[in-house]
Amino acid sequence: MASPLLDDRPAVRPAAAPVPSRRTRLLALPEVRWAGLSAVAFLLAFPLDVAGAPGWTWGPLYAVCYVAGGWEPGWAGLMALRERSLDVDLLMIVAAAGAAAIGQFLDGGLLVVIFAVSGALEALATRRTADSVRGLLDLAPATAVRVAFAGEEAVGEVVVAVGELRVGDVVLVRPGERLPADGAVVHGAGEVDQATITGEPLPVRKAPGDEVFAGTLNGTGALRVRVDKDAADSVIARIVGMVEEASGTKAPTQLFIEKVEQRYSVGVVVATLALFLVPLAVGADFTSTLLRAMTFMIVASPCAVVLATMPPLLSAIANAGRHGVLVKSAVVMERLGGVTRVALDKTGTLTEGAPRVAEVRVLGAVCGEDGVLAAAAAAEYPSEHPVARAVVALAEERGLRIDPAEDFSSEPGWGVRAVVGGRDVRVGRPGGGGAGVASGGERVADAVDEVEGAGRTAVVVWVDGVPVGVLGVADRVRAGAGEAVEALGRLTGSVPVLLTGDNARAAERLAGEVGITEVRAGLLPQDKVAAVREWEAAGEKVLVVGDGVNDAPALAAAHSGIAMGRAGSDLALETADAVAVRDELATVPAVVALSRRARRLVVQNLVIASVCIGVLVVWDLAGHLPLPLGVAGHEGSTVLVGLNGLRLLRESAWRGAVRDA
Repeated sequence: MASPLLDDRPAVRPAAAPVPSRRTRLLALPEVRWAGLSAVAFLLAFPLDVAGAPGWTWGPLYAVCYVAGGWEPGWAGLMALRERSLDVDLLMIVAAAGAAAIGQFLDGGLLVVIFAVSGALEALATRRTADSVRGLLDLAPATAVRVAFAGEEAVGEVVVAVGELRVGDVVLVRPGERLPADGAVVHGAGEVDQATITGEPLPVRKAPGDEVFAGTLNGTGALRVRVDKDAADSVIARIVGMVEEASGTKAPTQLFIEKVEQRYSVGVVVATLALFLVPLAVGADFTSTLLRAMTFMIVASPCAVVLATMPPLLSAIANAGRHGVLVKSAVVMERLGGVTRVALDKTGTLTEGAPRVAEVRVLGAVCGEDGVLAAAAAAEYPSEHPVARAVVALAEERGLRIDPAEDFSSEPGWGVRAVVGGRDVRVGRPGGGGAGVASGGERVADAVDEVEGAGRTAVVVWVDGVPVGVLGVADRVRAGAGEAVEALGRLTGSVPVLLTGDNARAAERLAGEVGITEVRAGLLPQDKVAAVREWEAAGEKVLVVGDGVNDAPALAAAHSGIAMGRAGSDLALETADAVAVRDELATVPAVVALSRRARRLVVQNLVIASVCIGVLVVWDLAGHLPLPLGVAGHEGSTVLVGLNGLRLLRESAWRGAVRDA
């Protein structure tokens, strides 16, 4: 009987179209619409007012201008005031109302329009930053074809919403369709374009057992895919969630500015009242005194300073996200640029994390080569460690029977232990787990020395406490590892350090290949933490890059931590401050360089804002600063720092960071 799943019928839904852009339209934001209405009303009123037309022609237009541009910041200011916080929005609205109260409708209207436009630009920048990453959501289709089964036999197909899929469901993906969920291929073969998730430039051949990701494009061949993750836990959803969480955080510089802003704003109000009341007390003209006080309030307000920090950092987060690095917060983006030392893990970080068993050395007559390998594979089968997968893969390749393991336990940094067929089997590094090399005598030590002397990692297999074999595990250096090490050395001024639980000879051999001169090998997780704390105590700001469970404590202890996304364990991904989704080491120095660009832009913005405020305040106090010029100078500096921060959204900013690295 022909399978109903792999025939030549038309697809249930058309082939996936190119990914649409989720770029927010200009008028989709209420801030933009209100600012536009305010600006139009002002532009209509301005020529009538200047030409001396009757007040009834331009008065209502100014009223629309004030209300449309001022109600949102005014309401926000009042809400802040209820919380005993003085908002700069309220200062601007009070200044505009004061100007209108003495008949300076044009000056007040100009203030409202420019203030509303700058607020709209800030809102648009924030939304566009989110759009640049949230566009990934469009990659995942809205529906999926779920396969219905009667026992082991497929009996039909049902089109369901992606949100209705559950772990264990099997879906059908025809050629040209996008995959609806993360999972593994269970039937069929074909090529899948994963560039949007992993960055691989060419389609990847997929066969039963291979991992696939939601949102990737199936090119040739129909695939049945078992759903392994809920939609909320897919790679795409995690990317979006991390970036949204990052956008809601505030960097230390921003928190400091906001703390100072409250006291500064109160000081501006007090100074404004003094500039108004003191001259009046000595007989100054009311109108000119009020205008001067209002001008001071406007030019002294810290709007540009408040806007100086977050746009560069959020833009850098969005740009890094588009290039495969998820920075979890603005705090992290600011801190990454300050690292002075980098510590790199070996397996899965500098290497591909997909090792292979290159040799099996038998010790004694207890087990033959296949027996050693079968025992090790049975004990390692429940483990997710790359070495465990390599051992199991070789056993399966040889067609060996892998018995079920009981009482499995894993000790990060050493190995595993399990009961297999009633026998205690331990697989781990030499000298660990309570069963040292010495327990097997010189023969074990010699075998370990020979394996490690060949640049391989030695893994010892014990059965009932007796060493029965040594496995030689080899791994390949990740592409671009040497260039990344060199770039990180240039950025930080010190060559990165290799921290690994592997043996010293294998670690030193790898270090020599990638240009690392300092190696700390044979480390347990607590040893890596101790090394990080040692450097931190010496004043270093350490960046740890790793992927495994044994790296998680060091990632948490470091100034900053980056996990490798594809090879990384769940614990490492949760603990790290940032995730290199595509496992490209070249992105690590690039994101550090991008962070430094963002920090430089923050400094530039603070200088621009401070200079503009200082010049305008001195001008107003020492001479006569016209209100329109004060408004233009103040709001112009606010817009300038906002646009300056948005420069990091451009593709050229990432290319520049790559060059800097």
